[in-house]
Amino acid sequence: MYVLKEGKWFRKKHNYLTEDDTKDVTLTWKDLSVYAMDRGRKNVRKRLIDNVRGAAEPGNLTAIIAEHLIHGDIRVNGMTIDSSYMMQNSGYMHQEDIFVATMTVIEHLWFMARMKLDRNLRVLDIERKIDNLLKDVGLTNRRDVRIGNSIDDKVLSGGEKKRLSFATELLTDPKILFLDEPTTGQDSHSANCVISQLKSFAAKGRTVLCTIHQPSSDIFSSFDRIILIAEGRVAFSGRIDQAVEFFASQGYECPRKYNPADFLIAIVATGSKNKNGEQIAHKICDIFLNSKASNEIDRILEKQNSISSLTIKTSSYRKKKRRHCSRLFWLIYRHFLQVLRDPSVQIIRIFQKVSVATIGGLCFMGAVNFDQLGIQATQGVIFILVSENAFFPMYATLALIPQELPLLRREYRAGIYPIYLYYIARIFSLIPGLIIEPLLFTAILYWLAGLRDNIETFGFTLLVLLLTINVSTACGCFFSTAFESVPLAMAYLIPFDYILMITMGPFLKLGSLPVYIQWIKYISWLLHSTEALTILQWNNVHNISCEETDPELPCITDGIQVLHRYDFNETNFWIDIILMVTIYFVFHIFAYMFLWNRCRWK
Repeated sequence: MYVLKEGKWFRKKHNYLTEDDTKDVTLTWKDLSVYAMDRGRKNVRKRLIDNVRGAAEPGNLTAIIAEHLIHGDIRVNGMTIDSSYMMQNSGYMHQEDIFVATMTVIEHLWFMARMKLDRNLRVLDIERKIDNLLKDVGLTNRRDVRIGNSIDDKVLSGGEKKRLSFATELLTDPKILFLDEPTTGQDSHSANCVISQLKSFAAKGRTVLCTIHQPSSDIFSSFDRIILIAEGRVAFSGRIDQAVEFFASQGYECPRKYNPADFLIAIVATGSKNKNGEQIAHKICDIFLNSKASNEIDRILEKQNSISSLTIKTSSYRKKKRRHCSRLFWLIYRHFLQVLRDPSVQIIRIFQKVSVATIGGLCFMGAVNFDQLGIQATQGVIFILVSENAFFPMYATLALIPQELPLLRREYRAGIYPIYLYYIARIFSLIPGLIIEPLLFTAILYWLAGLRDNIETFGFTLLVLLLTINVSTACGCFFSTAFESVPLAMAYLIPFDYILMITMGPFLKLGSLPVYIQWIKYISWLLHSTEALTILQWNNVHNISCEETDPELPCITDGIQVLHRYDFNETNFWIDIILMVTIYFVFHIFAYMFLWNRCRWK
């Protein structure tokens, strides 16, 4: 097979083309229909676009002007394409800008560069590329400013965020750029700046296609070509001057000093009728099919289809360059930045832990002894240790992933990283807090309350509580991904927690549990944690004294009796540890499965 490249014919040894074989691309579509799910009726599809055809050529800024806004034949340079080609050679700028608010402009671009670009690209080349992009979009003086959100001060404006989104998509220098409402929410100056930048990008031989509603006259005149959609059909596709002439030929002449875009949209508006009662939009669409502009589309399609009928496939070389370890590192880096830049929540949690531990330790000071009252006091301290490191982390995690779900979905569907890398990075970013919190809480409460004065026992106590808080966090991740909203997740988590608390040991003897509920003890990490801590405090204790004032009361004289009182077994310490580790991984596995299901294409 021979291929024309840079004015010369080259013989290819394979029967497909890679993205390197197509520098400038013409995007064509034929028999294209677009469907959307009807929110009012489940499993009912609504057709938005009905069997349209068209083309977007390199060097042109093409706008789709629709009153409302896949199945079909989509090609690049006349050749069918696979999803990998579009993933690696096109950019898509969303209407809504979603960023990590705590990152600065330069940090965001560096992160996206490391995630999107070849990992072997030199740092100097990346730095030069980012500097040029910041200069092109006018953000050089804002490079160290945090992106922020609507409630922050001294952050990027809406127009600046839109320009940052544009710069992000230009990192990979895409051959095709799609934009959804790039001027929405912008003032006239910002909107004109965005369109000017799009024109400059298209002038480099790139294919730019954007949707836009009711553009201003200045913006409308900036487009090279427009595609006017009405009732799911093409009312016009071609150059702007052709559009005005076409509608004028049908008796719809645009008045002077009137925005042509508003005029054209008003003509094809749904429900508009002429003097004869005919639907104007339907009539215009029928007439366009036989117009000169429509014939131009047919010529472009014929020309492109005559080039080749092969399939463009992506080069495997670039895929090999994108290593998962590098992506994981930069994801962890971004998550850590979020924690460091927004430490208020973490500081409040640490302050709360220190306060509760201090108050609890002072309340139990002097009460923990090797006597009958000391048994109750010790078990009370153990309950506080377990519950404080279980319930609060569990509920604090519920909103963590749902808050990031829109950004996760967008970046995953753009092929920036797989879901499992995001989930692993998110869990890694929580580890410092999940170590510092139980360490501070345990150290203060343990020694103030006067629990067993032994470094080895304290070390194992800390190990148990580290597992407790991590399993609880894993449980929170599971519930946050399994349900659509935080309130719904909490509605199911609260009764689940009550069952765990009742069956954790101090409130109900395990042997008295009904048969139908005894299985809960195998999945209750609160029970395993309580049993392990009780073993650490009472194992090998043989000198528990009794009250001499009332000899008729039952007397527990050693630690084994204390354990048996709660149906605990002194040989179960490492079994409890293993079970908690198992529960930890089970929760995370199920959490990942539900997260994957919520992010995948539907």
